[in-house]
Amino acid sequence: MPQERTDDQPPGPGGSSPRRRGGRRRALRITAWTAAGLIVLGGSGLGYLYVKLNGNIRGIDINAVLGTDRPRDRADGSMDVLVLGSDARSGANAAYGHEDGAARSDTAMIVHVHRGHRSASVVSIPRDTLVDRPACADGRGGTVPAARSQMFNAAYEVGGPSCTVKTVEAMSGIRMDHYVEVDFTGFKKLVDTLGGVRITTTRAIDDPKSRLRLPAGTHTLDGEQALGLVRTRHGVGDGSDLGRIQLQQAFLRSLIARIDGIGLFSNPTKLFDVADAATGALTTDSELDSVTKLAGFAGGLKNIGADDVDMITLPVAYDPADPNRVLPLARQGALVWSALKADRPVPAAATVGSAAGRGDAGRVITAP
Repeated sequence: MPQERTDDQPPGPGGSSPRRRGGRRRALRITAWTAAGLIVLGGSGLGYLYVKLNGNIRGIDINAVLGTDRPRDRADGSMDVLVLGSDARSGANAAYGHEDGAARSDTAMIVHVHRGHRSASVVSIPRDTLVDRPACADGRGGTVPAARSQMFNAAYEVGGPSCTVKTVEAMSGIRMDHYVEVDFTGFKKLVDTLGGVRITTTRAIDDPKSRLRLPAGTHTLDGEQALGLVRTRHGVGDGSDLGRIQLQQAFLRSLIARIDGIGLFSNPTKLFDVADAATGALTTDSELDSVTKLAGFAGGLKNIGADDVDMITLPVAYDPADPNRVLPLARQGALVWSALKADRPVPAAATVGSAAGRGDAGRVITAP
């Protein structure tokens, strides 16, 4: 997945640097190849492995919960997917929880796959964005009333995935076709299964809240350290969620390089172990909750060219009343949502004046 562009990154053709285009190409190929590998495992006499992988994936029937009171489902061939990194606070994730034991969403991205599935636009939503949350089902047969000026990630806390989807649809006016969630424990297991991820830090990181202490230099991070890195916000930049988003995108480049470099398809055991870790980390909507469905989904992305993928962060400004919160910029946000609704690339004017992308947190990590 590409890194968010900052002012000091020279654009290449199509507004993307050659380095980022290569990273995106590897990411898309890895997705498609891994999906194909899973199908092979299922059809080559190793059906029990296929069944195990299938059983790893958790599905949620979001369509049934949300009903018909949703944005119109466009039949133009485009697709919108909400990808969430969950701050779930139960089970194996309890060690990372808040005192209240609540579940929250630390990372959220809308992935818009354009008509023809040859290009895509990605919009990251900062968890600290103040939004108007619609009324949501609470998962216990009741309803959580609508509320104004709520943190975006609180929607997951009060109503789980369906409330997060409903909140995204309310703020964007765009129907989400799919939902994919990755949790803390699954992320850690994936990194450990890969044998760690090698990064180089340009300066020391010391953040007790995310349990990460790294001197400047080159490191091979295990799952626990990698989780600390993508969660840290006080150890780099200005301490905001905007800086954390930059850091997550930078780490993802190193993760992609690691996956690309270990030769999964020459080592069936490693391929299965990685597939087991990856599928075990996932919760999806009920239309993606099997290996074959995921494989079909990934296969539909294989023709997206590297020059045709763009990523931005939702245009925001710091809240004058609370520097730990951000407010959506109405005019710029409207440009983002209008472009996606019309199945067009997000215009450069949408990010003008946004606080997102101004910091240097993404440059804390460099190629090892």
